[in-house]
Amino acid sequence: MNKKRTIQALAIVFTLVALAGCQSGNQNQSGAEATTSSASPANSSSGQPNSSSGQPALRHRTEASTESQPPARSEPQTQTVPVPAGTEIHIRLSSAINTSTATPGSRFQGSLAEPLIVNGIDVASRGSLVSGRITNVVSSGRLNRPAELSLMLTSITPEGGQATAVSTQTYSVSGKSHKKRNIEMAGGGAGLGAVIGAIAGGGKGAAIGGLVGAAAGTGGAYATGKKEIELPAETGLTFKLSAPATFTVSTAG
Repeated sequence: MNKKRTIQALAIVFTLVALAGCQSGNQNQSGAEATTSSASPANSSSGQPNSSSGQPALRHRTEASTESQPPARSEPQTQTVPVPAGTEIHIRLSSAINTSTATPGSRFQGSLAEPLIVNGIDVASRGSLVSGRITNVVSSGRLNRPAELSLMLTSITPEGGQATAVSTQTYSVSGKSHKKRNIEMAGGGAGLGAVIGAIAGGGKGAAIGGLVGAAAGTGGAYATGKKEIELPAETGLTFKLSAPATFTVSTAG
């Protein structure tokens, strides 16, 4: 009898132990599931980017980048303007030109005294740079050789533009011939010498005085006969195109 009760008591103990173990396992499993489920939202919010919140930020960055870029500037437009032959070009010299120092082939510069306008288009404004070449120069000789000077333009550079080659008619200047004046000076010297010689020694003195006076008059012609041509700075000159020229002119975009 006692043995039977002992067996029953042991069975009850085993049953209670088994039940306690099952409850402990269920609680551990439930806790793990709860931990996993609570960690998933955190991972989802911190580790995974939110597409709905990322798109506005990307759009904002794109708009800011676009606004920071400077506006595109329009390229200046140009057109070619033909200038016909015979067009007058008025200039002013930048520096003086003198036949006593100038040499053929040397360059000179100046500026437009008046704007170059063709068909209402301002091809080159007043003050635009011009360049030219001395084609011929003759220094004044003594007694009977007058000075000569010839110039021609070779290019015009509109303000803000590029130099444009031009071909013009030659601008020529010739000095006045002083041959007659030199003859008068020589003859006058001879006459004065003859008068002085006559007073000093009669007929023979007049002859000698005439020769001396003539020599003195000729010497005076040598000393004073040179008449150089000088064009001072700011001298106004007018050239004419001998051939058409084409200019490239900027226009408003």
